[in-house]
Amino acid sequence: MDIQYLLFLQNFRNSINDALTPFMEMISLFAVTFLVIIPAMIYWCVDKESGLYTMASYTATIAINAVVKLTACVYRPWIRDSRVLPAGDAISTATGYSFPSGHTTMATSIYGAMAVSAWKKMRWVSILCILLVLITGFSRNYLGVHTPQDVAVGMTEGVLVIWGMRKLFGYLRQNPEKENLFLALGIILGIAALVYISVKSYPMDYVDGKLLVDPKKMMKDGYGDIGAFMALCAGRFIEKTWIRFRPTCSRQNVIAALVGGVITYGIIQILGGPMEAMLGTHWGCFANNVIRILFIIAIWPAVMKAALKDETVSA
Repeated sequence: MDIQYLLFLQNFRNSINDALTPFMEMISLFAVTFLVIIPAMIYWCVDKESGLYTMASYTATIAINAVVKLTACVYRPWIRDSRVLPAGDAISTATGYSFPSGHTTMATSIYGAMAVSAWKKMRWVSILCILLVLITGFSRNYLGVHTPQDVAVGMTEGVLVIWGMRKLFGYLRQNPEKENLFLALGIILGIAALVYISVKSYPMDYVDGKLLVDPKKMMKDGYGDIGAFMALCAGRFIEKTWIRFRPTCSRQNVIAALVGGVITYGIIQILGGPMEAMLGTHWGCFANNVIRILFIIAIWPAVMKAALKDETVSA
């Protein structure tokens, strides 16, 4: 049934000469490149708690998704059925196993958390974010790189983590002295997850003497995603202990946040290669994501606070 659905979409793509493919590729690409910059900007210059809530939901969701994906080890649709032909260059960006969808998980966690934060004050923003979650999930089916189950479970993961983080943030608002315990627990769980995905067994299926999926390559994203969550925990401890910045919407602060967004994009696009060359594929991806999240949560706020002393005061 799932393959038949993908074949139906594939036939539709072919019937309109891939007219919608560039749009679907753009929607998918945005979710894993530019999207994380939006909650970073919110965190830096609009609403610190909302930005942190979204970043926490995002990093926790992708870490959980990494463990689920590397446990299930479900092959991509075109491996399961050679009739499935992914659209455009989607196959080159669809790394790792198939279940659940990483793009959908990222989109759900970020767009979804922003929708929750904006619901009371800007309902139209929440509705737009929910629509973008649905469109991103559909784009993974449309491009032929994920089944409906991959997308549905990815969305479910995101929604559950968003709900859990909302409860956790509410609890910590009433019991701030407990936060360090949860941050330490997050790092311990991250270490345990890294050990788990490193030592567990993986399927080693060959076709014509060629390994269908190399688990060593598939573990790369897992290291990076778990590293992002651990960096969120460490970065939050550093920021609340020594930096304690407060975002403002002043002109200078907004400009500084825009500069930070450009640097964040540079880290995403440029730093990965050198890190992997220096530390190897797995730890290089881990280090790149740790640097990216630490930059957002602690490093750039410290720079902004030092550079804009009159604008950014201690919280």
